[in-house]
Amino acid sequence: MNLNDLSSDVRQAVADVRHKLVDLHAELPKNELVVWTAGNVSERVHGADLFVIKPSGVRYDELTPEKMVVCDFDGKKIDDDLSAGLQPSSDTAAHAYVYRHMPAVGGVVHTHSTYATAWAATGRPIPPVLTMMGDEFGGEIPVGPFAIIGDDSIGRGIVETLTGHPSPAVLMQNHGPFTVGKDGEAAVKAAVLCEEVARTVAIAEQIGSLIPIPEEALGRLYERYQNVYGQ
Repeated sequence: MNLNDLSSDVRQAVADVRHKLVDLHAELPKNELVVWTAGNVSERVHGADLFVIKPSGVRYDELTPEKMVVCDFDGKKIDDDLSAGLQPSSDTAAHAYVYRHMPAVGGVVHTHSTYATAWAATGRPIPPVLTMMGDEFGGEIPVGPFAIIGDDSIGRGIVETLTGHPSPAVLMQNHGPFTVGKDGEAAVKAAVLCEEVARTVAIAEQIGSLIPIPEEALGRLYERYQNVYGQ
């Protein structure tokens, strides 16, 4: 498939997402969630079974809209004149699997942020001991299974862990956090907050015993934040 063969509406939607992703990727180093070229953001293209994702091995300060890579939901690159010679992120198969199996998801983020990845290395979920966790995650941040990059194994683990769970974040064991959202911005926000609570809870454990928030209170916090809070 070639991008030029698609409708003008789809091509415009792709162009819009490409520009948006440059700004969203800038949020990852800004919030100290990535180092060097690690990590990626993708976003679904509305009106087509396509998504746009960071190219593999390209540094964040070198990203431009033209370098963003367009893929179908099988993770195959869509040919176009802009990203010629660039390959999509090594995590593309995982992103593609999520988009195929979670139609409400419009954005996916992967980072190796320090504290969230440390929790992933222990195979422990982050316990719900902060009101922020009730607000954003609806409870604990769960751990997904160990999986190797290269096929859709990571994607399967993400979907299996997050299906039926309110959390937009999962800690893939021995790997790091993946977050999802209605669009790329929501997924980036979840990645930022995931690292914030991972850091805070890790520090709290060094101070003393954690105090869990009751399940009923977590539900009320989540309901208010998701449906009432803000403008």
